[in-house]
Amino acid sequence: MPWKEIPGTLTRISAGSVTNVWGVNSASDVFRYTGNDKNPWVQIPGCSLTDISAAADGTVWGINSSGDIFRFTWDSKHWTKIPGTLKQISAGSSKDVWGVNAAGDVFRYTGDDSNPWTQIPMPGTFTEVGAGADGTVWGVHSTSNVYYYVQDRWGNRWVKYSDPTLAAISVGIKTNVWGVNKAGDIFTYTASNDKPWAHIAGGLVDIGAGVDGVVWGVNSDGKIFRWIRD
Repeated sequence: MPWKEIPGTLTRISAGSVTNVWGVNSASDVFRYTGNDKNPWVQIPGCSLTDISAAADGTVWGINSSGDIFRFTWDSKHWTKIPGTLKQISAGSSKDVWGVNAAGDVFRYTGDDSNPWTQIPMPGTFTEVGAGADGTVWGVHSTSNVYYYVQDRWGNRWVKYSDPTLAAISVGIKTNVWGVNKAGDIFTYTASNDKPWAHIAGGLVDIGAGVDGVVWGVNSDGKIFRWIRD
């Protein structure tokens, strides 16, 4: 079995690295992984969230049920509200934070809390975006098609992959990209021209991939799993 079940129940999970794993449960309570599988979760007070994203550098962002955006501040251990509204958020690092709003528009954090978001042009509307620590960005279109964001000398653009279709995606770095489809099937990006995505045994509804190769997931019952690598 490639997945190890970890005690607890969550609805969303994010793994920036092996030491920065966060999640939210069905009651919108926020939890952080302790590093101890026997007593794995400590509740973080001060905010009720429906989505959360943790980066390898310790950055943590979240969204509540109203779409309000929050960032966790480590020195004071409290949540700071950031202007704007989003439905889903992904933090690759403190300077590389992306999100999707309720209309399916994609935004990137500017680094300036007084004017925090710039809209990114895209083909149609998206439901999810995944940002990695190395600047890698993937997105899931409203059609469930998968897109990769290219930034090169020819400009910035989204490149479509024909297979697979996904419901959720997570990016640790360009070599650690994972996703799940609407049926709960799990996929990881191989970068192979012949078969760019590999199917992984198991069933999940949300997934979190970190910069160091760590992968966590949550199934439809809220059970929590961590990927066991060979």
